Amino acid sequence: MAFTRDADWEQGSRPIVYQSLARTALDMGVSERQIQKLEQQLFSIGAITWNDSGNHKRYGQRDAATGRILYAYGVDLTPLAYLRTELEQKLHEKKLYDQAWLDTKREISWYRRQIRALLLELREEEAGSIELAALESEYDPIAYQLRTHIRLEKLRTLLESHRSLHSRVLELVVVESGESTVAPEGGDFPQETANGSSRNEQRFAHYKPTTHQSITCSPSDACLQKSVAETSEPDDLASATGLQHLTLGQVLLASSERFQGYLPLSAKPLSWSDVVEAAYQLRRELGVSQQSWSEACQALGRTGAAVCVVITDRATARECDPVQRPAAYFLGLNRKARLGQLRLQKSVFGLSRPTP
Repeated sequence: MAFTRDADWEQGSRPIVYQSLARTALDMGVSERQIQKLEQQLFSIGAITWNDSGNHKRYGQRDAATGRILYAYGVDLTPLAYLRTELEQKLHEKKLYDQAWLDTKREISWYRRQIRALLLELREEEAGSIELAALESEYDPIAYQLRTHIRLEKLRTLLESHRSLHSRVLELVVVESGESTVAPEGGDFPQETANGSSRNEQRFAHYKPTTHQSITCSPSDACLQKSVAETSEPDDLASATGLQHLTLGQVLLASSERFQGYLPLSAKPLSWSDVVEAAYQLRRELGVSQQSWSEACQALGRTGAAVCVVITDRATARECDPVQRPAAYFLGLNRKARLGQLRLQKSVFGLSRPTP
């Protein structure tokens, strides 16, 4: 069809493709024999026929003025015109199928991220080890990569498996913590909450190095008693934000689907280094400069800068008053951190907890 012209499809004309077999094979990067097989398949379904010359060679000539074919011998596409209605219907059905396939895949991906985050949360709390091991062993067989050759029916069955597993993992989280920590499917997240962190959660000094070490920073510490107007050291700035109280699972639950798309697709547990790398990649899409990222790292550490990217990303997707300039918003978070006014802990809790 790319070889034809509009005039070939007008009444009184015939859309005949007289390009040689050799040239067609060269254009498509296959053998001449393969072209013959494809043409035979098209003929068998009534899409093409042939207008052959005596020696079966393909050639023709067009009028230089009108562009109409004067004579031509080769593949006749006239039967294709009569299949237009049927082909348009098939195309419509294929688009519906493709959309359903993509929607199902997207829903599976959402459940996978939730399951992985919840399992990580349970592993950090060392809760329900026997039940946790059983759930992890059940997740591994369904965590394979979603290839396009998988039929929609199988994909929907896989979705039901993820829903069932997600429900049971969530039940275990509720049993251990006494409250739900994920939003319902399709639900929205509030922007802030006054709730604090769970008392049985581990605390990590993950705002400065990438390795996890225990840390204590009680309300009586000087880092929490300084005035806003006073100049604080980087460690004090990070502590003032409540970053040391955040867990990896909470940050993952607060992150957007776009952010989670930058995380590695693997059955192994995610780490803080994965979150930092994803944030570093996403900050380019948000327009956050290297200098702004470096300044945030100096003030809050790499993990703190990554959490700021998560918050900035979610702010751009708010239904009410979305952020239009994410780079400026990120700078604002950095400025508030240096003034001791940033509360990352509350922001993350507000994004990761469902509306009551």
